[in-house]
Amino acid sequence: MAARTDLVTDPAIIEGLLLARRGQAYYSRALSRLSDADFDGPSVLSGWDRRHLIAHVGLNARALTRLVEWAATGVETPMYASATQRAEEIDFSATLPVQALRNLSDHAAIHLTVEWRDLPDEAWSREVRTAQGRTVPVSETVWMRTREVWIHAVDLDAGARFEDFPPELLDRILVDVTGSWARRRETEGLPTFVLEATDRGTHTSAGPQTGGPDAAGSIAVRGSSAALARWATGRGSAGVTTADGEPAPAAPRWL
Repeated sequence: MAARTDLVTDPAIIEGLLLARRGQAYYSRALSRLSDADFDGPSVLSGWDRRHLIAHVGLNARALTRLVEWAATGVETPMYASATQRAEEIDFSATLPVQALRNLSDHAAIHLTVEWRDLPDEAWSREVRTAQGRTVPVSETVWMRTREVWIHAVDLDAGARFEDFPPELLDRILVDVTGSWARRRETEGLPTFVLEATDRGTHTSAGPQTGGPDAAGSIAVRGSSAALARWATGRGSAGVTTADGEPAPAAPRWL
C-alpha cells in the first residue's frame, strides 16, 4: 500500500504544515521530559498549572480539527459551543490522570494532522469561524496551531526556549503580535512600538510608522529576535531594552 501524503499542493501551506508539525514534535519532547509528579507544578503562564496548560493544548488540537472537518464537509462545526464550555472542558480535562492527559496530547495532535493531510486543494480556501468570531480560510488553522505548540512548549517550563525557534517562526510571531497591537492601537490607546532585532538587522512596526526605530512618536524596543518574541508574547523582558538602554516597558496583551 502506498504511503498517504498531504493532498495539498500549495507550497506556502506545505511549508506551514512542516513548521506546525515540527512544533508539535518540539512540544511533545518538552512534555515527555516532565515526570508524572511534574504535572502538578506551575506553568510559565500566570494562573495556570501544567495540567491546565496540557489540557488546553490537547483540546485546542481537537477544536482546530473541528474547523478542518467543517471545511471538508461543509457542515458547520465550531471550535467550541461557547467560551463557558471551553473553560469547563479545560477544567475537567485538567483533572484526568497523567497518562490520560499524555494520551489526549498525542491523539488529538495526530487526528488534526490526519485531517490536514486529507484535505484537498480546493478546500483550503473555504472559510470557517474562529473562537474569537473571525472568519478566516481554513488554511489559517495551520498558523493557529503552529504558534500554539511552539510557544506553549516554553510555557511547560521543561527546558524549551525561544532561542530554539526557527528564524522564520520568530519573524512570523513578531509580525502577528505587532499586527494585533496595530489593529487595537486606537481603540485601546496602545503606543506604537518599533521592534529592532539586533541579530537580524530588521525592524517590525506595530503602528502606522515605518522606517526604523527612530520613527516619530514610536517606542523603539531592541533585542535578539528570540528575546523580542519572548517579550512581545508576555513571557519576560530579559535581553530587551529601549533605544536608550532602559528596561523595556511591559508588552501589551497579544491575543
